[in-house]
Amino acid sequence: MAHASAQLIGDRSHQCDATATYTHNGARAYVLCDGIGSSDAVRAWTLTAARRVARAAARHADADAEAGLRAVYDSYAAEPERSDQYADVPNACAAVAVTAPGEPLTIAWCGDVRAYVLTPSGTLQCLTADHNMRRVFRGSRNLVTSYLGATESDDQRKARYGHPVIETATGPAKACRLLLASDGAYEPLEDSARNLANYLGGNPKQAATDVVTAAVEHAGSYADNATVLVADLPAAGSRE
Repeated sequence: MAHASAQLIGDRSHQCDATATYTHNGARAYVLCDGIGSSDAVRAWTLTAARRVARAAARHADADAEAGLRAVYDSYAAEPERSDQYADVPNACAAVAVTAPGEPLTIAWCGDVRAYVLTPSGTLQCLTADHNMRRVFRGSRNLVTSYLGATESDDQRKARYGHPVIETATGPAKACRLLLASDGAYEPLEDSARNLANYLGGNPKQAATDVVTAAVEHAGSYADNATVLVADLPAAGSRE
C-alpha cells in the first residue's frame, strides 16, 4: 500500500507535528499527531507518541485503531506528573487509521486531527468530528476538548463536553485514498473555500506535498505547522 507524508513548519518556531506507520502480521497503522505548543520538548514527545500509537494499534490482537490509541492514552494518563493540573507536560492531538486483511478501515482520534477518504470517483468524506470548543459550545476551534496526554475518563469528558476522550469511525469497504491532516493543513483551505480534493491527485507523495504547500500559501497572516499523511488503500477483503 503506497503512502507518503509531507509537512511544512509554517510560521511556528518548531515543527511539532509527527507521522508514523507500523506494520505487523499484515495490519498497518497510520498515525498523525499534532503537538500542542512549540518547543523542543513538545517536538520530541510528539515524535515518540506517534510511533507508540502506530505500534500499539498495529500490534493489537484485533489490529484495532481504538484499542491502540486507548492503550497509549491510558499509559500517558497514568504518569504521576500528569495528575498535577499545573504541570508543564507535553500533549498532542492524534488520529490513527488501521487496515488489516479482510477487515474494514478503522479510525480513532482524540483532538482535531482529521481523517478523510477519497473514493476513485472523487468523493471526499471526512470521517472524524473535531474535539474542540467550536463543536461543543460554538466557541473557538483553537481550544481542543480531548488530546493525548490528558487524564480524564470517557465519562468525565462526556459530562463536560458531550463526547468521549476517543471517538471512532469505520471507512468504506471499497478502495480509497486515506488522508490524515493536522489543523494547519486543512483549516487554511477550508477557510479560503478551496476544495481539498483538488489537491489529492497524483501519487501519494505528490498529493501530500500539494496539500501542505497550498495550506501554507493560503494561511493568511500566520501559518501553522501543516502536516498530512496520504495512503492508497485497497478494498476490504483484498490481499494486497
